[in-house]
Amino acid sequence: MRVVVTGATGNAGTSVVRVLAADSADAVVHLAWKFQPTHDPVETWRTNVLGGIRVFEACVAARVCALVHASSVGAYSPGPEDGRPVDESWPTHGWPGAAYTREKAYLERYLDSYQLVHPDMRAVRMRPGFLFKTVSASEQRRIFAGPLLPWRLVRPGLIPALPDVTSLRFQALHTDDAAEAYRAAVVQPVRDPFNLVADPVLDVAAVARLLEARTVPIPAGAARAALAAAWRLHVAPADPGLLDAVLRLPLLDAGRARDELAWIPSRTATDAIRAFLVGLRHGAGLDTPPLAGADR
Repeated sequence: MRVVVTGATGNAGTSVVRVLAADSADAVVHLAWKFQPTHDPVETWRTNVLGGIRVFEACVAARVCALVHASSVGAYSPGPEDGRPVDESWPTHGWPGAAYTREKAYLERYLDSYQLVHPDMRAVRMRPGFLFKTVSASEQRRIFAGPLLPWRLVRPGLIPALPDVTSLRFQALHTDDAAEAYRAAVVQPVRDPFNLVADPVLDVAAVARLLEARTVPIPAGAARAALAAAWRLHVAPADPGLLDAVLRLPLLDAGRARDELAWIPSRTATDAIRAFLVGLRHGAGLDTPPLAGADR
């Protein structure tokens, strides 16, 4: 019995490979994803969407029993105005202004028809919040912050204040806990989507407490304008559309994963952010090209 993991050298992939090594199965776990270049959305579309479709069709050709696809909280449409957590039935049309969310949503639509045409394929979609671990910090800094983030200074007491963007809340999860959910989806006879998040819901103030910093309120419009300027100058790798998407993400209810996968995160969302911050200030990484440390 074999398991094929695409994107096995990245943040999620290295954790998924580690936990799957203890089990045997006949499945494909599709994790591969390209975040950059944000200035060339055609290139990311070719890799993420067209490449993803090729993986899905290859699974059919190879008669794979189970496909576990890494979707995302980013696939969801903007959340309800009352802020209540949503389950897996919430629409997955993404936010049209960001390539990442468009691409995740498109693959959701493709898998809708894929499952109708191939009912014998056990297809599972994992929709996690933001994934963090210590050794992913250098990669995530390169992808989302670039040279704007002085990583050696990210330690308690050295950063006086963080910009607190209006309405910014998010859910996080330690990557190793997400990997356990992927393992469960591979080895158990489940189908369809699962939300994956840990408590508590986080905001900038929660991160500031870990860094012993204060917060400075920043209107969302001002934050977007600053990011847009930095992105146009090729200083910031993350585009302003991604901030627009993050500000509209729904909060997720992970009850189905708890009930059907018997999955409970072993770490809190705060633990995941703390691990990331430790990795950031030490330039942590792994001996794979995506996760190379900050000094490499």
